[in-house]
Amino acid sequence: MSIYVVRPGDSVWSIARNFGVTPESIIDANKLGSSPELVIGQTLVIPSRERAYRVQVGDTIWSISRKFGVSPESIATLNDIQSPYIIYPGLVIRIPEKSKNYGYLEVNAFIQPSTLEKEKRVLGEAIEYLTYVTPFSHHVTADGGLTSLNDDTILQVARDNKVAALMSVTNISGDNFDTQLIDNILNNDQLQSTLISNILNLIKSKGYYGVVVDFERISPENREKYNNFLRKLVDALHPNYIVVTALAPKTYDVTTGSWHGAHDYKAHGEIVDFVIIMTYEWGWSGGPPMAVAPLNEVRNVINYAVSVIPPKKIMMGVPLYGYDWTLPYMPGGAFAESIGNQEAIHRAGRYGAIIKYDVKAQSPYYSYVDEKGRQHIVWFEDARSVEAKYKLASEYNLRGVSYWVLAQPFPQNWQVLDNMFNITKVIK
Repeated sequence: MSIYVVRPGDSVWSIARNFGVTPESIIDANKLGSSPELVIGQTLVIPSRERAYRVQVGDTIWSISRKFGVSPESIATLNDIQSPYIIYPGLVIRIPEKSKNYGYLEVNAFIQPSTLEKEKRVLGEAIEYLTYVTPFSHHVTADGGLTSLNDDTILQVARDNKVAALMSVTNISGDNFDTQLIDNILNNDQLQSTLISNILNLIKSKGYYGVVVDFERISPENREKYNNFLRKLVDALHPNYIVVTALAPKTYDVTTGSWHGAHDYKAHGEIVDFVIIMTYEWGWSGGPPMAVAPLNEVRNVINYAVSVIPPKKIMMGVPLYGYDWTLPYMPGGAFAESIGNQEAIHRAGRYGAIIKYDVKAQSPYYSYVDEKGRQHIVWFEDARSVEAKYKLASEYNLRGVSYWVLAQPFPQNWQVLDNMFNITKVIK
């Protein structure tokens, strides 16, 4: 697979000729529709083709694999060559496309229950590439209870595809994370016992593989009490179920502030099975326009995280969305519109925008003027930006990546992920 950036004068047919593939294969891989109109700066994933190779004198499976940058095992498997891999000059063998060079990766995705039709559509695109899927979320109540969640369809699709479902638990009350609610629980042993029992009972009744605890806006003075709650939860759930926590992104051990202070990276790395670091929302709907997950900022967070948490206990957050800001941006003004990859490209084409790429942030963006004469700027994700994030995860030898959130189509993401990695499955 290759990633190609559309240039002036390009068409699907001219690009296909240049790469020696069919136009239909490009259209299908990128879900372009029957009459695709390309946008300058748009990325396309180009499916690779197998190639034929005639064995020369002195060749071995190993020397051929080095020449084409693929594994000896992949050549042997494709050509049904049995160990000890004997070949002879003149034999024509098939060389597989170069892929899966980044090893194994675990993949989680959060999903918010919606309609039956939407759930099946978004899961249909992604489910085969997931290790875990996490319906979001069961809210903690003041008495240690948990709100209900219409997750039946999601859990059934997960079971049918051997994907492990994780239960998510949050301290959301109303429209935001509730500091007083979680502080009360962390300061009351009986409420904690009740909550842990309710988590365990719901995991058993729903068939979850474990739980993701996403407690945010905890008063920083309750940091160690949060750690102790997690120790109790792990004791109750192990060895049958896993415990995961979601952590705010930070570049050093911040001990103050409601969003970061109570999240103790080192302690979580010791207590729970793995963590999900929410490396997104630098550009957020109520903030100034910028990339949602600029790679330079993500790198700084991961660089700190691996200094106190084993890399194989870290999942790096990856956004599957961007934002469209109406300019001029004003603090406290209208929030930006959340926008998916395909809609971002369609919108660029509709308004005649040229998609640019910020090399430092490793993110695409563009500007346009709408029908009312208002200026807009859009930051989103494309094949280049997700590839850069996956390379970062591989560079640091992380456990995997975790998406927020399955909602809008992004076919290129799954093509890039599948091309680079073997997806680990924990349910056989």
